[in-house]
Amino acid sequence: MDATSEAAVGPGVKNAELSKSAENLAVDHRIKKKAKRIGRHPSKDGLPNGANVVQAARNWKNNRRPRNGYGRGLPKKGGAGGKGVWGKLGSELLEEDVDKNDPNYDSDSLDNGDIELATVVPESSDEDLRKSAESIILEYFEHGDPYEAALSFEEINFSKKKHMIPQLAIEIAMDHKPSHREMTSVLISDLYGHIVKQRDIATGFDILLKNLPDLILDTPDAATVLGNFLARAIADDCIPPKLIKVLREKAESDHAKLALTRADVLLSMKHGLVRLDNVWGVGGGLRPVKSLVRQMNLLLQEYLSSSDLKEATRCLQELEVPHFHHELVYEAIVMTLEAINAQVEEAMCKLLKSLSAAVIITPDMMERGFFRVYEDMPDIILDVPLAANVLERFVDHCYKAGFLTEEIVKKMPTR
Repeated sequence: MDATSEAAVGPGVKNAELSKSAENLAVDHRIKKKAKRIGRHPSKDGLPNGANVVQAARNWKNNRRPRNGYGRGLPKKGGAGGKGVWGKLGSELLEEDVDKNDPNYDSDSLDNGDIELATVVPESSDEDLRKSAESIILEYFEHGDPYEAALSFEEINFSKKKHMIPQLAIEIAMDHKPSHREMTSVLISDLYGHIVKQRDIATGFDILLKNLPDLILDTPDAATVLGNFLARAIADDCIPPKLIKVLREKAESDHAKLALTRADVLLSMKHGLVRLDNVWGVGGGLRPVKSLVRQMNLLLQEYLSSSDLKEATRCLQELEVPHFHHELVYEAIVMTLEAINAQVEEAMCKLLKSLSAAVIITPDMMERGFFRVYEDMPDIILDVPLAANVLERFVDHCYKAGFLTEEIVKKMPTR
């Protein structure tokens, strides 16, 4: 519009246009407010062609919070209030809350006796069985209670391999003392009828006879030892005597035949079954005192002739009388006094020092042995007049070696 036309319009026309613009703004404002109300409360009647409007999420309908405005918004009754809810925590463990309409519900009940629960121990491999049995047997050698060993064997699932129990027990006993072999024979006898049967023991001996060539590498007298075990098992009524004949027909090696011959000889002896109770010798403290004294004398004489400390130590330990070691100390000192020989004094001092260092002879046993000699000196001097001089020299030698206490030296009788 140019300046001439604008001047011709006049002020009236401008005011009319302004009022019309204000009216249009008011109408637009009302339309927008109505649209907002329709959006909050939609209705099918207010829509063209009957169209549906997807409403906002109506979570409030399934919300189980109280309608009265109170509460913390937690589920009612701990989640156990209402149909189709999960239920209270842990309710699945309660029998009365079991839903029998649940498709996972098992109709078989433990109450009707159709189902029985039992502890199943998985079967172990041969290596695991060997390790477990070996630990039980070694522990039995310590406590000597066959009943405790039987309980331990019951906890292991040997299944059809129970012959491994006597087999492993005898293998381990071959490397131990005669007293342990006696304990093994007692264990096999006590396990018979409870843990192992006659067939298991016979199978164990059959396997041992086949393995004799390998066992002899570690135990040179394995054939004799196995023959003793076989004869003892027959004497204890664990296996029948005819088993020897059956095993002899199957024997392949000369070692197996030797073991079977040994068992046959022991059983054929007069009163053989009675004597087999002591086939491993009389154990430790059950030996008569005279027998122990005689064996210790032989031990010391053999040591003086061979000067073999290891052999003397082994022989002393095989006697298994730690409570009687003071007798060895006494016999060694008396033998030294009677010899009146510097070489014997040196050898005996060396032996006592070695046994003391290995704690085979304890300090109290050493002290008791010397004190016994001190008490018997009046009688010893009657037979050996120079015994006092030899004793003084020997005690001084032992004290310098470091295994005698000052108390023993001070209590030495004076001439």
